[in-house]
Amino acid sequence: MITPQELIEKITAAADYEDCIVIVEGKTQANLRWANSTLTTNGVIATQRITVIAFVAMDGGMATGSVTRASVDPSEVAEIAKAAGIAARAAGKADDAAELRRDFAFGDWASPHNPTGPEVFAGIAPELGETFRKSQADSIELFGYAEHTHDTTWVGSKGGLRLRFDQPDGRVEMTGKSHNRSRSTWEGRATRDFKNLSIGEIDREIRTRLEWQGRRLDLAAGHYDTVAPAGSVADLYAYLGWFTGAKDAFEGRSVFSKRGEAGKTRVGETFAKLPINIYSDPHFKGLECSPFVTAAASGPMSSVFDNGQESPRNDVFKDGKLVSLTQTRATSALTGLPYTPYGRNIIIDLPGATGDLSSLISQVKHGLLLTTLWYIRTVDPTTLLLTGLTRDGVYQIKDGEVIGAVNNFRWNESPVELLNRIKAVGASSITQPREWAGDVERASAPAVIFEQFNMSTVSPGS
Repeated sequence: MITPQELIEKITAAADYEDCIVIVEGKTQANLRWANSTLTTNGVIATQRITVIAFVAMDGGMATGSVTRASVDPSEVAEIAKAAGIAARAAGKADDAAELRRDFAFGDWASPHNPTGPEVFAGIAPELGETFRKSQADSIELFGYAEHTHDTTWVGSKGGLRLRFDQPDGRVEMTGKSHNRSRSTWEGRATRDFKNLSIGEIDREIRTRLEWQGRRLDLAAGHYDTVAPAGSVADLYAYLGWFTGAKDAFEGRSVFSKRGEAGKTRVGETFAKLPINIYSDPHFKGLECSPFVTAAASGPMSSVFDNGQESPRNDVFKDGKLVSLTQTRATSALTGLPYTPYGRNIIIDLPGATGDLSSLISQVKHGLLLTTLWYIRTVDPTTLLLTGLTRDGVYQIKDGEVIGAVNNFRWNESPVELLNRIKAVGASSITQPREWAGDVERASAPAVIFEQFNMSTVSPGS
């Protein structure tokens, strides 16, 4: 079988145009799944994706087009190189053209993909089995999965790019149900290798919340001081990463556009009353990710011309102030703002903050505690107003203590506007979002107290 490295060499050699970038993504995924406190399935999946990007000179500029396949046989090398060139010529001159990076190497190019496998779960499997036995004895049903992926990405070009990065990611998600499924809660943890993960700790969190649901209270819709755990905070602020495009802001189509001033953005404005930082950093301990740009397609916040460019730490909010927006080198030339590529992790913190979820609960006189946010959707991109549901447990807090579970709600809030209503912040830690599990693989966030969070209507969901 042809190796990714050999495939890249053959395709780029066959490309009869100015430059050609080939991205090969090799991925293995191991998983365990369970239902009713019983292991149901396990296995390993292997996938590969090859993207060939052609760069063809035309009309005083450069055209680009791409072709993506799940596999390429050696006999198809000439055909796929030709197909990418045809796609480029059909697309016409690219608006995001920039000088391509050349003759740059990173990583262990020659080594094969290091696959993950079921052995990654060896440390948690006995603890998982014991947790199942305890839950069955206590009439608790556990549902969930453990998943570990290992991605290897090779980026090679006719112009001399030889880049390689290996990305491990893992998580556990578990739902617990009791009392004939009238009670339900969820807990999730992120991990790179399962060596620092405790199933027993997850089980204790689930049992505590199921006990809280022993008392049921009904609350009307309204505005409540609300404690959001780290995973829910990461789910909310993932949207900042997807809506911080500098081009959209520059063109007046974003929450970060300066109203009434065409071609101006809100970079430099202070949004939070606390000195909150929101940033990406490929070298953040425990959330390490690729330090170079990999782009299989161009869009508002990415460009195939930026492949191989460095992707350093990028501060979006610093000390509560918007200091940058996401953009390509081409949009940087348009907006006049620095080139700041899209980051592959999200870190939210307040310098010097301490304490955990329990310490924040103790600060609330009357309010709510969330478990997770669910079905989050955009209502208005110009304000970044979102809507969604609460799920698997909302709890009432009185005088610093949880006194019982309440009904679920539909909520309407903008994470941008909420920055100014963060009342208290705990210590940041690596967390597992629920809504965007699989989309946001690497996040660190604190639990926070939001002032007067808008629970707009009561939801019948559980």
